[in-house]
Amino acid sequence: MNTAPSADSLIPVTMLTGFLGAGKTTLLRRILTEFHGQRIAVIENEFGEENIDNDLLVQDSEEQVVELSNGCVCCTVRGDLIRTLGDLAARRAAGGVRFDRVIIETTGMANPGPVCQTFFMDDDIAATYRLDAVITVVDAKHGMATLDRQEEAQRQVGFADRILISKKDLVNEADYQALRARLVRINPRASIMPAHFGETDLNALLDVSGFDLDAILDIDPEFLAEEAAGHHHHHHHDHAHDDEDGHHDCGPACGHDHHHAHHDDEIGAFVFRSNRAFDPERLEDFLSGIVQVYGPDLLRYKGILYIKGINRRMLFQGVHMMFGAEPGKPWPASEKPNTRMVFIGRKLPQDIFTQGLEQCLA
Repeated sequence: MNTAPSADSLIPVTMLTGFLGAGKTTLLRRILTEFHGQRIAVIENEFGEENIDNDLLVQDSEEQVVELSNGCVCCTVRGDLIRTLGDLAARRAAGGVRFDRVIIETTGMANPGPVCQTFFMDDDIAATYRLDAVITVVDAKHGMATLDRQEEAQRQVGFADRILISKKDLVNEADYQALRARLVRINPRASIMPAHFGETDLNALLDVSGFDLDAILDIDPEFLAEEAAGHHHHHHHDHAHDDEDGHHDCGPACGHDHHHAHHDDEIGAFVFRSNRAFDPERLEDFLSGIVQVYGPDLLRYKGILYIKGINRRMLFQGVHMMFGAEPGKPWPASEKPNTRMVFIGRKLPQDIFTQGLEQCLA
């Protein structure tokens, strides 16, 4: 996943995803009309049911690039995203359009995976653009039902670096917290914030560095606490131990909310940790095998690895079947070297991953 050009010279790209009606278009409209001092090219990837206002976008059969009054550029894509990105880069290089960053709005049903992979697999795109982050908008009022019904919605949450919860004012605090807890279980590495669309801080959505290897691996403390409580036998932490009423029997310290039993999400996450060093060859063999088998079901995975014979952290991340690693900072004297990896995917067999990784320890 390494590319030659320095990250600074690449055009950052933010992918905006979320289910129909979640509020992506409201957010986008705000970006397109506000004077935020940034020159942003917005790519609308196939119009879904919610069109950006016609007065903002020129819509006809030809692909159009429209310059807006606040310096943003807008274009609609029908067809190939790679070609559109290439065209925009060529126009920019020729001085035809000016922009500093790109936001891609995907359709409500889109799986973010293939779009993410474009930035790593296509050499021309990787030489010009840098995928900064996937931002997923979830509707507080309908989010639970959407996640129940639509695996694509779970996927969008699983891919996210930032999750914005819209319409929080329409639900009570208990329902908001239940939704938040569910989002954390699906994706413990994305930061979650409520978004009243008039007030979302654009700076919190731009320059996230979600795909930079040296970005900090943050895992939501709620998830870690839940993992630690009542799951000492972490090989079997599949939440299957419910009693007749669908309640968990993991004791009062567990922190599960009562909604938990009803949402057996296809997409979920787990963390692997160890204080022992990995044998590099065994680890590479194991990971290569795992992505061959489970690649389509692995959404995002990321880690800081303690590797035998290397006195610095190894930074590791992947999307589906592509993964890469590179050396990071030396281990500080104050920190005992250790491995932390988080895997987010569809019905991943945690025990197979955990036992396999344990067998790679030196």
